[in-house]
Amino acid sequence: MYGGGPTWRPGSPAGGFFWSLLWTLDGPEADPTVWFREFDEEPIAEQEPLSGFLIQFSLFEASMGADYLALSNRLTAPQVEQLTQALHLVPLRPFWPWALTHFYVAPGLVVRVSSEGGEEFDLWAGATHRSALDPLADLPVDWTRFDG
Repeated sequence: MYGGGPTWRPGSPAGGFFWSLLWTLDGPEADPTVWFREFDEEPIAEQEPLSGFLIQFSLFEASMGADYLALSNRLTAPQVEQLTQALHLVPLRPFWPWALTHFYVAPGLVVRVSSEGGEEFDLWAGATHRSALDPLADLPVDWTRFDG
């Protein structure tokens, strides 16, 4: 039974999508599946259970709300590899079912790399200080925004 009880929505319903937890009469799960839903589409299970999803959601929000940003679109796989080689891949399955997203971190820096089709990638880096973006500055990338 989907949606038969309270839902948890950290994302804004005004954005056209939200996440929720399944409510059953069988009692709570220790680490339940998180369901992604866009508009009136059928819900899709996130790849990580709630424990991993909460880490991913926190990283997503940290990158989005950072004071210093670096953004680029339509990157190739070799460009993404070059941009992330000095970073640590967060060892979780991809976040966000319709644009598979991986997270990379370094001190003061959270980078998320997303792809809808696997051929082009979008990169969003959020930093606590400009200097955390320094390793990205000299790479051959067309930045949409670069605060470093």
